[in-house]
Amino acid sequence: MAEPLDIPLRQLEYLVAVADHPTWSSAATSLGVSASALSQGLADLERRLGVQLFDRQGRRRVLTDIADPVLQHARTVQALSHDLGQWAERVNTLKMGSIRIGMLDVGAVLHFPEVLRVFRSDYPEIGFHLTVAPSSELLAGLRRADFDLIVCVRPSEIPPAISATPLLQESLVIVRPPGTESRPASAWGPWVLFPEGSHTRSLIERSLREHGARPQVVAESHQPDVLAQMVSLGLGWAVLPLAQVPEHLDVEIGESIVTRDLVICQREGAPQHPGVEVLIERLRSVTDVG
Repeated sequence: MAEPLDIPLRQLEYLVAVADHPTWSSAATSLGVSASALSQGLADLERRLGVQLFDRQGRRRVLTDIADPVLQHARTVQALSHDLGQWAERVNTLKMGSIRIGMLDVGAVLHFPEVLRVFRSDYPEIGFHLTVAPSSELLAGLRRADFDLIVCVRPSEIPPAISATPLLQESLVIVRPPGTESRPASAWGPWVLFPEGSHTRSLIERSLREHGARPQVVAESHQPDVLAQMVSLGLGWAVLPLAQVPEHLDVEIGESIVTRDLVICQREGAPQHPGVEVLIERLRSVTDVG
């Protein structure tokens, strides 16, 4: 059996810093070390692993493709170490601490506002911070340890060291400008959709193509109410969660063409404030997920 590698956490921090900064000098400054100490630490990391992590491009040193698994491991270890430090501080100071939640707009505004309100009322001594953002931003923040949990659209692939717990499923329906009659899929559109790169946009475009539609996009917005307003003004068609189509708007509601799953995501193995588990139980009780 191979001996386990003894890799200092500091060297993994060096690797993440070099990946996240434009120059080695700025990476060293962010860590409070000299450029030579940074270089020596990363050279030692390469020796310990027996893997070349950097190539030279002129005077610059850049990460090799084979370094990516090492970098992802370093990010995970760094996030878990951050979580452990936060947890230890809460225990040692006997404070209730705080929890940091990230949530998709539809979760915070439509599905779970009462859960959030009652939780804040029941546990006023717990520091609570809610961030509402698109799913891709929430997942990136979770991996950086910015959040204790997030509610987002389930991505096509769950990132490493992240767990996803089913929460609810939403139907996405076609929304047409007022007075627009149903027509063959090949004549649907043009479209006003969520921004390219979002998880929901990918689901919608795939479904439109499967139906035989051509997703010609003329406008984008992260905000469903803005997309619905664009439809009411006749700028194009949209595909939106039915719950996010304002009732007062003059639009035509068509068929459901795809569903999306909302999930609770957490970092696997991260120490958690007890309030996080309480909040998860309450979120799941609303949707009757067993």
